[in-house]
Amino acid sequence: MTKNLRWKLLAIIGVVALCVWAVYPPSQKVRLGLDLKGGVHLVLRVQTDDALRYETETRMSQLREDLVKGGAPNVTANALAPDAFQIANVPTEQDALLRQAATSVETMYNRESGTAGTYIFRLKPNVANQLRQETVDQELRTIERRVNELGVAEPVVARQGAVDQILVQLPGVTDVVRAKEVIRSTAVLELKEVVQGPSSDKEQLAPKGVVPPDLELLPGVTSGSRADQAGVVYYLVRKVPVVSGRDLKTARPSLDENNRPAVSFTLTQAAASRFGNYTGANIGKYLGIVLDKRVVSAPVIEGKINDEGRIAGNFTQQEAADLALTLRSGALPAALTYLEERTIGPSLGADSIRAGIVASLTGLGLVVVFMLVYYKLSGINAIVAMVINLIVLLALMVYFRATMTLPGIAGFLLTIGMGVDSNVLIFERIKEEMLNAKGVRAAIAAGFDRVFLTILDTHVATLIGAAFLFQFGTGPIRGFATTLSIGLLTNVFTSVFVSRALFELELANRHKNTISI
Repeated sequence: MTKNLRWKLLAIIGVVALCVWAVYPPSQKVRLGLDLKGGVHLVLRVQTDDALRYETETRMSQLREDLVKGGAPNVTANALAPDAFQIANVPTEQDALLRQAATSVETMYNRESGTAGTYIFRLKPNVANQLRQETVDQELRTIERRVNELGVAEPVVARQGAVDQILVQLPGVTDVVRAKEVIRSTAVLELKEVVQGPSSDKEQLAPKGVVPPDLELLPGVTSGSRADQAGVVYYLVRKVPVVSGRDLKTARPSLDENNRPAVSFTLTQAAASRFGNYTGANIGKYLGIVLDKRVVSAPVIEGKINDEGRIAGNFTQQEAADLALTLRSGALPAALTYLEERTIGPSLGADSIRAGIVASLTGLGLVVVFMLVYYKLSGINAIVAMVINLIVLLALMVYFRATMTLPGIAGFLLTIGMGVDSNVLIFERIKEEMLNAKGVRAAIAAGFDRVFLTILDTHVATLIGAAFLFQFGTGPIRGFATTLSIGLLTNVFTSVFVSRALFELELANRHKNTISI
């Protein structure tokens, strides 16, 4: 046995030993998907009207504020529908001001003139459809980020059925209530100027329930020294926020000055400049930190604040972590309702695993029989190479934290087929070289050398297809593409390196110029 062959065999043994160690015990190391492990299956509906309503109210408030600043203090604004609002009491002599102030609004809204200085702005149909589409797209991306940060393996987040429906599958999830809350939580963060409050009496802030059109009355919580002293208070705040959750760069759990759980956040550069100008000009005033239309805290502005802030409240450590996750992944632009919820038990997964193992062993057994019958003893080389291929493939899936699903098992079976195909190419080439009266050693060397580019070409072409499946597919399709891609890479190693080393080992102590093939 040559020194070079000895190093090859040691390398193969080392790789196999390392892979077995990485996989064992498989029940603890291999991550299983929803179809094998069980989990939660949800179908959600996006309330796209919420996004239209938010856009309408924001545009309406900004337009009224511009008109008041321009010299029309008695202008009123009312939302008529999620996609329409009304501006009233515009003096006749202020028509030019209205047209100028509404320039940006009219890119999205059609203006209808009424009587006595009344105007109705209605969202253009194409813009409304685009907003609904963008809302569902944003919900998809946000939900996917959230479930990924929850640590869910290979989640499925995709459209289903109607345009506003989303399918969510969470393999292995046990705390269903928490997962649903994190997914559904809107977590709309807004920093708003506090005009009056806090007050436990609504009437003090809004006599007879009348609130100025540019303000809104929001509830908040004040806490005493004990939890049972907590009570509801109210704040009168500006409708238009100084900055909102869309201006966040990042959010993370932290502690406040009393070592209680809180959430720290960082603003984008543009928002930081705007926020710095506001806080610098309003030192000594209250700033309301509003989360989902509720004031969680209202600190006094003690100095200019640029890009960082903190949300303090009566949070537990888990609530602070969930809120940071929600803010970091982006706020949902619209509320969600659950149309369907199913919990898939592990019994279905056990049946699927059993069926997959039986299918894999059956396929492997038929391949073994074929290789032994057709290629005789040389078929053993291909069988050993295929077994090593599957061991290395499973170990790499564990290393990359890939999830095993039913499509993934199909990827295993396809890997067996690719391994057989590669060995058949090599063996047939060796037979051709031997028919050309070459010695067995020269035939084996020529067979491996000349088939290598063919194997590489076929594997690269298949890898390109797998890459497209991974890019455009959903969870199960991605699982298949992942298994197939890793299997292709390991197959090149086993078919070319391992199989060749086994042939060299077979010939190491032989002087005959024949092999059983």
